[in-house]
Amino acid sequence: MPMGEEDAFATYEALASSFPTCRGLRRPYRKYGNFIYPAHLMAPTLAMRDAFVARPTDVLLATMPKSGTTWLKALVFAVTHRGCHAPDDERHPLLCSSPHDLVPFLHTLYQNHHPEYPPSSCLEEMPPPRILAVHAPFSLLQESSVAESRCRIVYLCRDPKDALVSFWHFIDKAAPPSSTASLAFPEAFELFCDGVFPFGPIWDHMAEYWKESVARPDEVMFLRYEHLKEDTLGSVKQLAEFLGCPFTVEEVAGGVPEAVVALCSMDQMRDVRANRDGEHGVSWKFKNSAFFRKGEVGDWNELMTPEMARRIDATVEEKLRGSGLSLIRN
Repeated sequence: MPMGEEDAFATYEALASSFPTCRGLRRPYRKYGNFIYPAHLMAPTLAMRDAFVARPTDVLLATMPKSGTTWLKALVFAVTHRGCHAPDDERHPLLCSSPHDLVPFLHTLYQNHHPEYPPSSCLEEMPPPRILAVHAPFSLLQESSVAESRCRIVYLCRDPKDALVSFWHFIDKAAPPSSTASLAFPEAFELFCDGVFPFGPIWDHMAEYWKESVARPDEVMFLRYEHLKEDTLGSVKQLAEFLGCPFTVEEVAGGVPEAVVALCSMDQMRDVRANRDGEHGVSWKFKNSAFFRKGEVGDWNELMTPEMARRIDATVEEKLRGSGLSLIRN
């Protein structure tokens, strides 16, 4: 930011308030470019775009909300830090801290700005490799230093139907105190089909990262949540290779990849006290336990009719046409 960070953030808040608004899921959204952002995250996202200085050693974890973000944070943290934190260590950071504390969202750092400890200081003090998370579309990152830095980006893509159902449950648990009524799922479904979803439309978000992963496979990795569930061990080994820290022959023989998978399992993380009792968020606080509901593939069956599912599938495939990406599983 060109001026004092506190003054600069006020400028971003004023800029964000000038963007068009639209009705969102529980909270108002802002339109910027071709995407829709939660209104309360618009200013910190703009600040992140302009102020964040990426390093070649950085690792950015990119997802749409409720697409396996918490799990991905835990896995990547465990893989990259296994040299100083063995995955079978009873004092491992993931056994006493939330993955969201260990791998912060970039927009949260700018949202939680403090004059005595600004985001720039926090980021400068993080040792390499800095692991950071974003929900922002790639086109916004292209406006920042990320594209030029050649840092690694891991994108996790989830079946949009499951992402929607998971998010609907999540915002119900994380409803702000001023909220007076729940958002009926059919209403959330209609908004979703119109492209209204935080940092959406979801199909454009996926397509941008997919295109980058095809163009720059050494720098951008595109993962499917469903494959991560089916073959977690294989995916963890693939992640380690991509991140430049492959498991050694000795580690494989010693079961280190399996230990990483066990450490980051849903049951293990759900049992961590910080994940049961802690809170996350700045202007909208909620319990960390809200991040650990089911994580199942096909959970959309709980709320969607077959007709609703077919409508989303058809919409997404139509929007992705020509991108080379298809979410239809054979």
